Amino acid sequence: MRILVTGAAGFIGYHLCESLLKDGHQVVGLDNINDYYSVSLKEARLARLKERKGFSFIKGDLADRPAMEDLFLRHKPQQVVNLAAQAGVRYSVTHPHVYMDSNMVGFLNILECCRHTPGVQGLIYASSSSVYGGNTKIPFSVEDAVDKPISLYAATKKANELMAHCYSHLYGMHTTGLRFFTVYGPWGRPDMALFLFTKAILAGEAIRVFNHGDMKRDFTFIDDIVAGIRASMERNHKCEVFNLGNHKSEKLTDFIELIEGYLGRKAERILEPMQPGDVPASFADIEHSRQGLGYEPTTDIDVGIRRFLDWYLDYYQVAR
Repeated sequence: MRILVTGAAGFIGYHLCESLLKDGHQVVGLDNINDYYSVSLKEARLARLKERKGFSFIKGDLADRPAMEDLFLRHKPQQVVNLAAQAGVRYSVTHPHVYMDSNMVGFLNILECCRHTPGVQGLIYASSSSVYGGNTKIPFSVEDAVDKPISLYAATKKANELMAHCYSHLYGMHTTGLRFFTVYGPWGRPDMALFLFTKAILAGEAIRVFNHGDMKRDFTFIDDIVAGIRASMERNHKCEVFNLGNHKSEKLTDFIELIEGYLGRKAERILEPMQPGDVPASFADIEHSRQGLGYEPTTDIDVGIRRFLDWYLDYYQVAR
């Protein structure tokens, strides 16, 4: 198939492109290569993709409507996976306009281009576990109300789900939203806890531990996320939303101890209060995903952390 993957230079986008290319699909990757985090890391991911047969790359921005319309007209994708978005809960507190441009205007452009391009069979798009906001019922189910977001980032992701629902209802578009739960793994994002903690511990610097360490997260390994995306593409539901998590809520303190154990170094911890927009715990109910996608995560956190750290030490040439 001819597949458009937006956010192709991003963490999840890169891994999805690799998986699709291995199976012989033609992949058009789009990314604006912004500097929210290391541009060199994004370029390194892209360089690997450009070596693969069947991959073409376009530097562009979702919010650029004429450019998006031209891209769809020229490449005529059969399926679209929209992973491009401004990520990060805390960043949305200080940079709200970036989220409106990318996550709202950009997503509208994607919907409109899919609607007006003959041959587009379905749209898979990234949502987030952040939509659950201040919900206290654990684990989080797609049946739960998500009308009380506590960050602008979460509000834009919930808005995306509502927009997709409208387009499915009005125009018969096939749309599937995926609520990702704390994705980690090789080639991961430098703004995420695993990357930040690893970098600080190796440098002998203190790590910042929020909510005084009383945090729990459903850490989900990248291979399981890619499997969920691929299943969503194959099933191509009319209008659905699914949780993609590991169905395990891990203590942040245990997470840190696993990093320390593998690196053979103890972390100096600075305990801080909860940050605006953060939640104390996340935990995915994946029964709906099991039924609708055949989704079943297979990577435990000890294995996943070890695979990330092996990559990190190799990529940054850190002596073991």
